[in-house]
Formats: sequence, structure tokens, C-alpha cells
Amino acid sequence: MDWLPFLRWLHIIGAAVLLGTGVGIAFFMVMAHRTKDARLIAHTARVVVIADYLFTASAVVVQPITGLLLASLIGWRLSEGWLVLSLLLYVLTGAFWLPVVWMQVRMKTLVEAAAKANGPLPDEYHRLYRLWFAFGFPAFFAVLAILWLMTNRPVLDLW
Repeated sequence: MDWLPFLRWLHIIGAAVLLGTGVGIAFFMVMAHRTKDARLIAHTARVVVIADYLFTASAVVVQPITGLLLASLIGWRLSEGWLVLSLLLYVLTGAFWLPVVWMQVRMKTLVEAAAKANGPLPDEYHRLYRLWFAFGFPAFFAVLAILWLMTNRPVLDLW
């Protein structure tokens, strides 16, 4: 059986899930945050945390596996410039995503407590939200760059 078409498809699906889930999560969290309604933010944060664990984490695992299998089947050297840069950007994305996951869980806990107490959003929530928002930009642009590298495979002489 020729696994190449299936692996390509799976790799593309994983990339789409990473980009789409990231953008979707960001959009819904920002829109909920803008309401300043702790109950709405808490509900959205619960859904966002589930989506990140279910979809993003799955894609994070699938991407390097399918990528390495594709490189092996096609015959690409892992030292090719575009692959090296893609992997470095993937690590950079993870370096921003892992703290974001923790921030989302913590923000969820804080807004759930505020909603239960019918109180204001605490200062810690606002601080975490600003960090969460800022961390999203490098991760988002790194994923866009990886997608560009995957689709164009430019010759990059890094050595």
C-alpha cells in the first residue's frame, strides 16, 4: 500500500487543525473577554480548554510524526534548510503554546470563581489575559511561516 497520499492528507489536516483551532480559540476568547461578563467568559474558557486539549494537542502530536514519515518516504533530508527552519518554528510555537494552555486553565478557574461569587474579574485574570493575548501572536505567525515553508519548500542554505 502506498502510504504517501494518506500521510500527506493527515499532515495537511493536522496543520489546518493547528491553525484553525488556534484562530478559533483566540477569536472566541477575545470576544468573550470583551463582554466583561464573568459567566460568559467562564463558559467560553471551559470550551476553549477542552478544544485545546482535544484538537490542538492531538494535532501537536500528529504533525511531527506525519512530517517525519513523509520526509522519510519522499527522501527529504532532515538537514534541508526549509525542514530545519520548520522544526525550529514548531519548537518556538510550542514554547508559546504550552504557557498559553496553563494560562487558559488558570483564567478559567479565576473567571469561574468570579462568576460564582457574582463578583468582578480579578486583576490576575486581566494580567494573564494580556500575556495570553501577547503570546498568541508569535505562535500564530510561526504557524503561518511553517505552512508557507511546507507548501513552498524553498532552498535555504543554513549551513
